[in-house]
Amino acid sequence: MRKTIAMLALLLLGAAGAAQAAMVARPVGYTLDGTAFRGVLVYDDAVAAKRPGLLMVPNWRGVNDTAVAKAKMIAGRDYVILLADMYGEKVRPKNDDEAREAVKPLYADRALLRKRVVEALEVLRAQAAGAPIDTARLAAIGFCFGGTSVLDLARSGADVAAVVSFHGGLGTDDPALAKQIKARVLAINGADDKGTMPDADKFMDEMRGSGADWQFVVLGNAVHCFTETEDHSPGCMYDARAARRSYRMMRDWLDEAFAGKP
Repeated sequence: MRKTIAMLALLLLGAAGAAQAAMVARPVGYTLDGTAFRGVLVYDDAVAAKRPGLLMVPNWRGVNDTAVAKAKMIAGRDYVILLADMYGEKVRPKNDDEAREAVKPLYADRALLRKRVVEALEVLRAQAAGAPIDTARLAAIGFCFGGTSVLDLARSGADVAAVVSFHGGLGTDDPALAKQIKARVLAINGADDKGTMPDADKFMDEMRGSGADWQFVVLGNAVHCFTETEDHSPGCMYDARAARRSYRMMRDWLDEAFAGKP
């Protein structure tokens, strides 16, 4: 009897360990305009229920181990996340100088940026064939350059419930595109972010004319990169309090958007 109980206990512990280690991070390849891209699909496969799908565009360093870890943290048991590849599978910046060169063509050609982020959304939607994604509940989130990207996804008129930009660039090449926005737009920036905040007034004017449900949150005492644990410089600094608050706002914003609440 004792031996049976001990065996059951070991089995239960093993099952618990398996459940805790059930986070999937699966490469997803696709091609656009002759360029091969490779994102990463992240979700907890211990949960069978369908859940919202999030397109996540990382900072200018692109798809790397840090970005995958962040996607796992956000996904938990709540979301299926596709970590978008905006550069192509052969471009994986190892430092800021390489990231600056990788991102430069996309900032110079915002139509190309929008084309790539729209394609990544369609790739996420297609993953519902093999992952527990509720395609009626799709949204996008992005960090730094990724924040710029998801704001441009909204400006493209993409059919998503919401976008959330964390310390992202607020400027646009064409303010008139805002009239195409269908998503609920949440932008969260640090009050002392010298890179993005100069565009704040123009961004708010753009959103006022869009007719969209939008919110612009300015976090006091925060600079750029406040969610990025790997970046450390006077103007680009992780802030645990700002990160915690912004993630909470993200979840509230997504919950309301998916529920269709005003």
